[in-house]
Amino acid sequence: MSKKTFVIAEIGINHNGDLAICKKLIDGAVLAGCDAVKFQKRTIDVVYTQELLASFRESPWGKTQRAQKEGLEFGIEQYQEIDSYCKDKGIHWFGSAWDVQSVDFLASFDLPYHKIASAMLTDMEILKAVAKLKRHTFISTGMSTMEEIAEAVDVFRSHNCPFELMQCNSTYPMKNEMANLNCILTLRDKFGCDVGYSGHEVGRVVSSTAVALGATSIERHITLDRTMYGSDQAASIEIDNLIRLLADIRTVEACLGDGIKVVSETEVPIRKKLRGN
Repeated sequence: MSKKTFVIAEIGINHNGDLAICKKLIDGAVLAGCDAVKFQKRTIDVVYTQELLASFRESPWGKTQRAQKEGLEFGIEQYQEIDSYCKDKGIHWFGSAWDVQSVDFLASFDLPYHKIASAMLTDMEILKAVAKLKRHTFISTGMSTMEEIAEAVDVFRSHNCPFELMQCNSTYPMKNEMANLNCILTLRDKFGCDVGYSGHEVGRVVSSTAVALGATSIERHITLDRTMYGSDQAASIEIDNLIRLLADIRTVEACLGDGIKVVSETEVPIRKKLRGN
């Protein structure tokens, strides 16, 4: 029997700064049977320049980039509530940090997992800060060369930090034909590690195919409604489709079997009838 695929429902910033929306997304991930939910954490004044933060951007929170980004960012009190809510619901949570201060913030919750976003794969300071935590880390490889991935792998191996890579195309949303799922095999053969898939498509077939190719984890952005405000909503799947995706994944796992060729019990009477033995 094939190993159970670890499924991550990425909430990211699709909560739109609203804990009620966030809890509904967690509920949906639990209902679907996901193993974990994932968030994104940023220290606004570290990640972005003051010039950008002061520039114009219309959003539900105001007319500057700062207002928009601060509106989407949860603080300590919200994450404490998320932590408690996830424990009550029996689902893990973790996050991808976009700066070292955010690495420390997430580490204060003693989480079992961490995530390196594709955008952070070449940031050595963040890689080292996460690797020092020695928590199982999912490393997305979107927008990255094999040489860049190799450097990130070296950091985690030098710190004896468990990790797995994730094949990823950083287009939002991604067309199915851009998935390049055979890279799951390429990365696994090159680096001798588990490889999952982080998807930004809107359907289910790519993720299910990734499982058939041996992906050890699947990460998908989730949303209550793809038409909601937010840059990631269009590249996310709604809860009803998430439920169907989990069913697809478990069906694919069951189909894969153990790879040992035998005459199954259900074939025995057919064999006797058609072959006489």
